[in-house]
Amino acid sequence: MYEMIEMLAMSFTIGLTGALAPGPTLVATVNSSLESGWAAGPKVAAGHALVEIVIFSLIVGGLALAMQQYSRYICLLGGLALIAFGVLTLNKSRNASITSPEEQAVANPYLAGVLTSVANPYFWIWWLSVGSALVIDGLRGGMIMAGLFMIGHWGADFGWYMLVSLSLSKGRDILSEANYQRILALCGGFLVCFGIYYLVLSID
Repeated sequence: MYEMIEMLAMSFTIGLTGALAPGPTLVATVNSSLESGWAAGPKVAAGHALVEIVIFSLIVGGLALAMQQYSRYICLLGGLALIAFGVLTLNKSRNASITSPEEQAVANPYLAGVLTSVANPYFWIWWLSVGSALVIDGLRGGMIMAGLFMIGHWGADFGWYMLVSLSLSKGRDILSEANYQRILALCGGFLVCFGIYYLVLSID
């Protein structure tokens, strides 16, 4: 039970660092929220999650088995990527802001979540390094642990994008710019710590 709670907590924290990063999916959430209110956030997150279901299915469907012999190198790459993303997140946190609304090409928030994920290089770099390493690590404890990783990860995505939508619908009373920067800095620190942990695993 402790290991399951630990996996949920870790995946939620690491997932939150990815969700918080300013990018096209956050822009889509902001724009959709201004048009259709707080419900837009979960809809964009659902589109984002759909892409991740496909990636997760590929990993557990055989890709993980093929990559298992390279698990040490995957942990090394994942650890280095986590540290790099953590440092970048800490730097961004100093003057980060929730992206100003822009013209949105896709009106449907579900589709916006899909397209902004697929078109985001950060998304693919994260999954090819950090995401794949963590899913493979979870699979060592069985499908339940790997599934818990995704549940925690999606909990962060849905929670964050709903918070953004709620904040915008309430006139940004919930999420101030200063608080956003503090959360981002905290997540950056967590990323660096998790990165060091995976580097240690790679050399054991």
